Amino acid sequence: QGQLVESGGGLVQAGGSLRLSCAASTNIFTFDAMVWYRQAPGEQRELVAGIGSFGMTNYADSVKGRFSISRDSAKNTVYLQMNSLKPEDTAVYYCNAKRYRTYFEVWGQGTLVTVSS
Repeated sequence: QGQLVESGGGLVQAGGSLRLSCAASTNIFTFDAMVWYRQAPGEQRELVAGIGSFGMTNYADSVKGRFSISRDSAKNTVYLQMNSLKPEDTAVYYCNAKRYRTYFEVWGQGTLVTVSS
């Protein structure tokens, strides 16, 4: 079915950059979409960025122009490049993969991003 493992989180100062990775245990093109979500303390989980199997991307308004989602099919990995980080980007970031026809989805364990002011 597939498993996801995130990495790349950490502590960074405001204005800095981080790149998150989401490594899948299976071919990422078996998924219809791969999506990054985040959840800040006391907040609901929100969509950050997604990429479809044909390469179309979408972003939350709050991260447009600062974050970029990409993939490496050879490594079965999806990345989230985060630039110009702000304290409000502090959250646990989760990778998610979906197969629409079978209503299947899988989540990674999450990686913590902390942006200090």
